[in-house]
Amino acid sequence: MGSAADQGQDVRGTRPERLPEGLADAIRATAEEIAELLRRAPDTGAPVPGLVWTVGELAAHLAQANELMAEIAAGRSHRHGDGTPQGIAAANEQALAAFGERAAEPLAAMIVAQADAYLDAAARRPGDETLLTPMGPMSRVVLGSYLLTHMLGHGYDLARALRRPHMVDRARVALALPFMVEAMPGVTDAAATAGLNVRYAVRLRGGGRFGVTFADGTATVGHELPDRPDCTISIEPVTFLLMALGRCSPVGAMARGRVFAWGRKPWTGPRFPGYFRAP
Repeated sequence: MGSAADQGQDVRGTRPERLPEGLADAIRATAEEIAELLRRAPDTGAPVPGLVWTVGELAAHLAQANELMAEIAAGRSHRHGDGTPQGIAAANEQALAAFGERAAEPLAAMIVAQADAYLDAAARRPGDETLLTPMGPMSRVVLGSYLLTHMLGHGYDLARALRRPHMVDRARVALALPFMVEAMPGVTDAAATAGLNVRYAVRLRGGGRFGVTFADGTATVGHELPDRPDCTISIEPVTFLLMALGRCSPVGAMARGRVFAWGRKPWTGPRFPGYFRAP
């Protein structure tokens, strides 16, 4: 007898075994928390701080993005931009212009339904299968981390717009880290890193770490720390994600003691966020 997934039964109440511990629950919970924020929004035409979008446009973008990632996870690849932050932003605007829904309830339902569709696809297919995503090839597991990261970033935007608590926490940042590590080389700012030679060890307080080595401006990123790093950065996890997504100022975070840097070249610590452009 085959599994529930093989028989086409609903597997949304169980954690897909092909995903890392906690990732499915985090994806589902984040989608549902975003949907609840939307349902409480008094006006979807209100602006979102830091973005050019309204609440309704942001929600529509989330619905579209979740659908795109669910389709990719199911093996149906779609071209969306050219892989650069600028290209993805242009594709987002084009897709948004062609999609007219801006009402809270239908968009909330779509966001949750498409997150579930991703989880259903992840339960049915190999987690290490290579998929073509807007930010390049990645496994279905890393795509799940991408989906979570994307929802966390815009969930934070939505919470700010509605003056409600956001859902970014340490546990979800840890689950977003696989995507962040894989994506960083592709969002390196070539102009900012031209000729740069420096090795970073980045440690997230409470767990999580990665290394970044720049050699003549080219970034190599991995979960292992480099030997003899030039600069070690210790950062509070939520601050790390918000800073990486362009939602938090490095200067302000350092002033509040959420980031520390030391080593042979400690002055390169404050420069680190400026070497990347958030997608």
